[in-house]
Amino acid sequence: MSSLTEEQRMEIGAAFAMFDKNGDGHVSKDELIEVMRAAGQNPTEAEVKEMIAEVDNNNNGYVEYAEFEDMMAKRGLNSRFQEEEDLRAAFKVFDRNGDGFITTDELRVTMVSMGEPLTQEELEDMISRADINNDGKVHYNEFVKIMVD
Repeated sequence: MSSLTEEQRMEIGAAFAMFDKNGDGHVSKDELIEVMRAAGQNPTEAEVKEMIAEVDNNNNGYVEYAEFEDMMAKRGLNSRFQEEEDLRAAFKVFDRNGDGFITTDELRVTMVSMGEPLTQEELEDMISRADINNDGKVHYNEFVKIMVD
């Protein structure tokens, strides 16, 4: 793993999960097209294939989580989620049961599905860093704070 902070890893994980619509651990051409169209863009199939080829280090035609993370790290990860819609979508990725907060169990499942299993200590540390009110969970407002600060 690179020298990314846990907050950066959480942000990258949320972004990756927004692209990986079916949760299979990689982003396909069709998933990338779907996300880009939802963002108001209309890329050609050739353009999307070229985008994938730029980061597809193992040449399997998909963007794996590690490739996505490398790409984000190389870009400096200076931009944070600014749009409310993006923040809500990212939060929903981690709030798997839709109850309004993220638990260590939900974080574990999400990270494993992205191919990034974490130890119990790492999971608890990530939750505690974001858990402003110390209730052992990350509520939406706490999630927003850690994502934009």
